[in-house]
Amino acid sequence: MKAAIVRGPGQAPEFGDFAEPVMGDGQELVELVATGIHPIVRGLAAGAHYGSSGAWPMIPGIDAVARTADGTLVYTGYVAPPYGTLAQRMAVPAAIRMPLPDGADPAAVAGGINPGMSSWMPMSAHLAQRGSLGTVLILGVTGMAGLLAVQNAKILGAAAVIGAGRSPERLAQAEDHGARTVSLAGGAQALADALGGRAPDLVLDYLWGSAAETAFEALGRKGLGEDSANISYVEVGSAAGPTAALPSSLLRSRRIRLAGSGAGSAQIATIVDQLPTYLRHIADGRLAVPTQSFPLSHVADAWAAAEGARAVVVPG
Repeated sequence: MKAAIVRGPGQAPEFGDFAEPVMGDGQELVELVATGIHPIVRGLAAGAHYGSSGAWPMIPGIDAVARTADGTLVYTGYVAPPYGTLAQRMAVPAAIRMPLPDGADPAAVAGGINPGMSSWMPMSAHLAQRGSLGTVLILGVTGMAGLLAVQNAKILGAAAVIGAGRSPERLAQAEDHGARTVSLAGGAQALADALGGRAPDLVLDYLWGSAAETAFEALGRKGLGEDSANISYVEVGSAAGPTAALPSSLLRSRRIRLAGSGAGSAQIATIVDQLPTYLRHIADGRLAVPTQSFPLSHVADAWAAAEGARAVVVPG
């Protein structure tokens, strides 16, 4: 079959021939309709992500909209390495797939589910625990996941959404969806000013590294009085670096809880439970998912595409 093939770490995929999928128990063979090139897809292909199999050649791709043997369009994934979703056909778990709602755009689903669910899950958990989202701070609002996080926060009733990033054009895009924005180029003081002296209730950090350190400084407080805040800080991505220095004074002076959210820490059953709701929001147009589609034969162009819109690969 035809597929995108990565032959070694750090290499871009090539369009070529790959062996047909090997079917296992409980799997079904489906055909590609659309699949997104997400940051995790690039990380796994490069061997830089903690979930990488470390084996090449391989077909990248983690999720897709696919067509089953009876013609049903489904959102699916969990393809066993060295196979992935950037291929004409894939063997997927029959028990982990979700039919698309009527009217859903396959490209929007393929481009939006992975980045969108990265914030929908921690936001939904926060909402269930506390009854409201309160003020949400998004570090890395200029990426696709950050843009969808703004929209998710609005859908889930956040009192305020503050987005931090560096690209003026994409900060403006986040503002169009209802966020107040601040440039991380202004450092900790600019971020503290954007917060207006109030602690956020939930922080979603897609950057980590130096950006997290800026946020830690902005969240710091002085004095020995009891903290009135209750901050949940959730690390989702590490676009700015894999490590960050955490001041001990922040942990001692503030009511703050740090956690991570990602493949491995999130429960698959919980994700599957939330998928129908999120699919419906995409199908109904409540979520705007900018995408740019490329045929599978032009996967090299899709791989090199800028981040402004999520690159989605379709048959062809």
